[in-house]
Amino acid sequence: MANQMKKVDAVIVGFGWAGSIMAKELTEAGLQVVALERGPHRDTYPDGAYPQVIDELTYNVRKKLFQDLSKSTVTIRHNPSQTAQPYRQLAAFLPGTGTGGAGLHWSGVHFRVDPMELRMRSHYEERYGKNFIPEGMTIQDFGVSYDELEPFFDKAEKVFGTSGSAWSIKGKVVGQGRGNPFAPDRSDDFPLPPQKRTYSAQLFAKAAESVGYHPYDLPSANTSAPYTNPYGAQMGPCNFCGYCSGYACYMYSKASPNVNIWPALRQEPKFELRDNSHVLRVNLTDDKKRATGVTYVDAQGREVEQPADLVILSAFQFHNVHLMLLSGIGKPYNPITNEGVVGRNFAYQNISTIKAFFGKDVHTNNFIGAGGAGVGVDDFNADNFDHGKYGFVGGSPFWVNQAGVKPISGLPVPQGTPGWGSKWKAAVADHYTHHVSMDAHGAHQSYRTNYLDLDPNYKDAFGQPLLRMTFDWQDNDIKMSQFMHGKMRKIAEAMNPKEIIGAPKVQGTHFDTTVYQTTHMNGGAIMGEDPQTSAVNRYLQSWDVPNVFVPGASAFPQGLGYNPTGMVAALTYWSARAIREQYLKNPGPLVQA
Repeated sequence: MANQMKKVDAVIVGFGWAGSIMAKELTEAGLQVVALERGPHRDTYPDGAYPQVIDELTYNVRKKLFQDLSKSTVTIRHNPSQTAQPYRQLAAFLPGTGTGGAGLHWSGVHFRVDPMELRMRSHYEERYGKNFIPEGMTIQDFGVSYDELEPFFDKAEKVFGTSGSAWSIKGKVVGQGRGNPFAPDRSDDFPLPPQKRTYSAQLFAKAAESVGYHPYDLPSANTSAPYTNPYGAQMGPCNFCGYCSGYACYMYSKASPNVNIWPALRQEPKFELRDNSHVLRVNLTDDKKRATGVTYVDAQGREVEQPADLVILSAFQFHNVHLMLLSGIGKPYNPITNEGVVGRNFAYQNISTIKAFFGKDVHTNNFIGAGGAGVGVDDFNADNFDHGKYGFVGGSPFWVNQAGVKPISGLPVPQGTPGWGSKWKAAVADHYTHHVSMDAHGAHQSYRTNYLDLDPNYKDAFGQPLLRMTFDWQDNDIKMSQFMHGKMRKIAEAMNPKEIIGAPKVQGTHFDTTVYQTTHMNGGAIMGEDPQTSAVNRYLQSWDVPNVFVPGASAFPQGLGYNPTGMVAALTYWSARAIREQYLKNPGPLVQA
């Protein structure tokens, strides 16, 4: 029998950005809050202590900050005719674990969203007609507009200490030369000016401009100057050490829940964080219309019940979906009938990379950098160009974000170079500080055939079914990859390098679990306006169990061109405001179906 804890107002499952934001907002509202994090306690100190933290072997190669797959993982297959196999070695994606979650090890690229992508299906049907959307593509509108979210993007940027160049503020253009002309209007400027451009970024910007594109400074949650956020949390200026993605920032310059929210949250007497607490399920009443709390396994292996009036599922994308399926919240998705909502619209990101090699007179010094520092172009992102004659849905920003090329994992060499030996060493010496890497971060669209459900064959260390991913690239991904690669290659060619490597996806390319893509996974518990096609409503509230809210990228109906963290933060503030100002006054559904 589980040990029973004293009832609290709210229990939060998962303590990355979404959980930390919710904890701060709900304690501000006067609620007694307990947060449960499956991983160990982590913080900028000692996990980010210099010089131990810049140990690439420990952090990036042996992946210290990421999920332990020996206890729980996912199984993966390309289609329903296959038996899914457990993901036993981190490679294609890197879910975090421990306090701060993925918000501790992320790079710091901090975008908003293109407003069109919030009403994706409606926009494409209006501009190109319903028949333009391929059969089986299940893209949807989010059910919330950019204008509604704008104040929450602004709040998140001020909490994160984001550096950047605005294009327009309250309708007035202010950012010619450094801002993004395709960016939506803002109510206020970035809290910090843009980071300095690395030499790679300068080369990219000059080349992009020469072929008619519109380069801009990437919005970066790595600070360009000292900063104190609205919670009183202090950040130091980024020194471009190059250790962002996969590391805790020893300079307190990369935004993380640990740096930007915890210092304030620790002082809240109504808040308690319990690490090493693996949540097994959300407990429901007999009629399954209300949550009564959660059951978890603590650090000593004891089963514990935590009663609560409000349950927030704010774990990583697929963990949210897993918990909903294990708990019986919402109807599981059936790809054959296209009915059910939990597991529906699982999506990812569709990336192409090009590397340009130069002679020894071009010194790009790739060992320096910052995760969010760089230059991008949005000429082919979202619907900023006419898709009509190209036959695919979605767009992609291109960018150079020189994040620091590491001496073990980041040694690109030209094609034909041996994988080891004296010739490999010579090629590394010739090219390490004389190359530029650029990416097209393509938006990935949801399909009926890509979904999540419970695996019938494999269980985790707690005896529960693993989550199963059924996922593969679709024709839309292939067309988009080839188009974006061709457009980005023009930038690379304009740099006049000695050699260019990198290729787009081709017909027959399958999802490869052994090659890193991104950790930008989306969907499975998507938001929307119809309970028949979404698991949560526009406030991220479960349609079926109204005292359960599910913030995170699990709510995205499809992937975005931009990285998701900024959108996750804004949506969480949006949801928290609805809880504070509407739900607590009248607990129940915030949207009537």
